[in-house]
Amino acid sequence: MKKLKDILYGVSVESVKGSTDIDVRGIEFDSRNIDQGSLFVAQKGLLFDGHDFITQAISKGATTIVFQDFPKETPQDVTFVQVADADEALALISSNFYENPSEALTLVGVTGTNGKTTIATLLAEQFQKAGFKSGLISTIKIKVGEKEIPTTHTTPDSVTINKVLRRMVDQGVSHCFMEVSSHGIHQKRTMGLTFSGGIFTNLTHDHLDYHKSFAAYRDVKKSFFDCLSSNAFALVNLDDKNGSVMVQNTKAKKYGYALKTEADYKARILENQFHGLLLNIDGQEVWTKLIGTFNAYNLLAIYATADLLGVDKYENLRILSELDNVSGRFQHAVSKGGINTIIDYAHTPDALKNVLETINSIRTFNEQVITVIGCGGDRDREKRPKMGNIASSLSNQVVFTSDNPRNEDPEQIIKEVEAGVRPENYKKTISITDRRQAIKTACKLAQEGDIVLVAGKGHENYQIIGDRKSGFDDFEITNQILTELNK
Repeated sequence: MKKLKDILYGVSVESVKGSTDIDVRGIEFDSRNIDQGSLFVAQKGLLFDGHDFITQAISKGATTIVFQDFPKETPQDVTFVQVADADEALALISSNFYENPSEALTLVGVTGTNGKTTIATLLAEQFQKAGFKSGLISTIKIKVGEKEIPTTHTTPDSVTINKVLRRMVDQGVSHCFMEVSSHGIHQKRTMGLTFSGGIFTNLTHDHLDYHKSFAAYRDVKKSFFDCLSSNAFALVNLDDKNGSVMVQNTKAKKYGYALKTEADYKARILENQFHGLLLNIDGQEVWTKLIGTFNAYNLLAIYATADLLGVDKYENLRILSELDNVSGRFQHAVSKGGINTIIDYAHTPDALKNVLETINSIRTFNEQVITVIGCGGDRDREKRPKMGNIASSLSNQVVFTSDNPRNEDPEQIIKEVEAGVRPENYKKTISITDRRQAIKTACKLAQEGDIVLVAGKGHENYQIIGDRKSGFDDFEITNQILTELNK
């Protein structure tokens, strides 16, 4: 419980009606979750306007309302606080309410199109193994030390972030690694947080349904680095042309990592196989369990971050060699019948290209690459034909299927993906709307030594059709099908 006047510190307040010397028992932006004594922030969302739910919030016990547009009715026993920006206010109020927990630990944000989950997850593991109590806020899960909490967003809402960070601080966590999405930055969920460092992975075609242009998408990512303090570090991939753009206006200490360009942290791939990578990092050879060039970048970013945060070089490399693949990220298995399966979250053209080029750089070409791929509904439509072109150009056979169609017609989505297939690749492709049946078909087409790539959903253990969410795990289903076929 905190005084309202205290948790409004730093918020751009335009007017107040009522007393600020009152107790606030909790913060909510969803009126359905209001308890007696809560503060309700009325945000203007993409689908709903929180201002429409102010009356409901008051009826459920809210004693403070934070808003941008004055409501028609303002009961005397409720304090009304008008702010310039409700999203920004929610972030700052949440941070103040939980006593600014990000200041009490080392918080590192990871942003970029691809690699965020792998880097953040493995950094948390790296530091845990190095003797620190670490935390993780990612697409897959939130982790406080050894305890895991399910999550639904890459970057959670401001209240959840600060509540989790407070729990981490109270439980002795010293380092937290957090995925920072473009949506999260744009919606100001990370405002008020004190970051000790920021990592930029790469920037490719994604989320243009939301950001409308690549330039807007890039600038949102850049704004994260613009806000870093002079006490923080900014570590960027210099092999990506946007790496140097990210740090143009930052006050943070600048560092680069690269495989091709001159940089503070350099690596070279010595061997690239299905059972791992042999890298030369900082003049030292290290064998890792991860696969592919994109993972060489991820591992280098992890090494560089650990080095910047003071982990001993040889301890850093030793632990790096012990790290395992993250669930749904180039997750490799071999069936009883000798078929290689790879489950990967690749849902952007660049990510799919990286995965297939990695497979093609390792394989002997005596085997077939059979790819199962779809595109999600209610999302960026521009990338669909590009995904179709990449899959059909870099695979021997492709099964186009449904991903999470949501409220779109799955067959129409598949047609838009097929539109990118070049004429010479038509014979390579088939379309099966039912995802389980598509995976089964790919597995039936495969022979010993062949590679079945199931892309797009990765770690997700569900499928969304219409408004219905049902269980669907690519890794489990693929292995289940192969087990049945090998009986």
